[in-house]
Amino acid sequence: MQPYLFPYLGYFQLLGSVDKFVVYDDVAFIKQGWINRNRILANGREYRFTVPLRKVSSFKRINEIEVDPRSFAKWLTPFLMTVEQNYRRALYFEPVFELLKGVFEGFDGSIAGLTLRSIMATVKYLELRTPIVGSSGEYGNDQLAGAQRIIDVCKREGADEYVNPIGGCSLYAREEFSAHGIALRFIRSRPVMYPQFGARFTPDLSIIDVMMFNSPGQIGQLLREYDIG
Repeated sequence: MQPYLFPYLGYFQLLGSVDKFVVYDDVAFIKQGWINRNRILANGREYRFTVPLRKVSSFKRINEIEVDPRSFAKWLTPFLMTVEQNYRRALYFEPVFELLKGVFEGFDGSIAGLTLRSIMATVKYLELRTPIVGSSGEYGNDQLAGAQRIIDVCKREGADEYVNPIGGCSLYAREEFSAHGIALRFIRSRPVMYPQFGARFTPDLSIIDVMMFNSPGQIGQLLREYDIG
């Protein structure tokens, strides 16, 4: 999977369901995508936050796009203030807010580095055990594309099963993988709900929102709310 900034619950359901998780950090950066942005709650509504980047281009890879240091420093203080103002009454605000500050404060590098930092911090907080590797540092196969590159990664890992989100049904064919002795599976998240502040539940927000309202043990239960087939 591409790296996303504090991705939604389904990302961690996929991560927790596999034996090894590969972060695709050397593929093309998608403008207006979710790599450097996400959604939380503010005043009871969805609020989108976006980390400022420098020299953004779809012709660059994710690990080649830098966080803009000057804009990032100006962005971070009001962002953390927004989080504090809107979540300080949440049951797990204090540990999660410290986690956020640990990820964001003092960061200087690529958006791939920041997103991976957010994923690793969340994995540690939730006590997930899945090994995580970055594709740029492991496989040296960026001359391949699409399913062929994934199949190559699976072969290098000795994997006989590859799991992809349900949206991949339109991208990958089971027959292409099975020809190489690899079973292609798709994970589908079940609808989940948990108490937020308002009467109306807002789904599919950043894992930040999930962690604010649920203990790691409760999130562990939510992480099992999926089907693979």
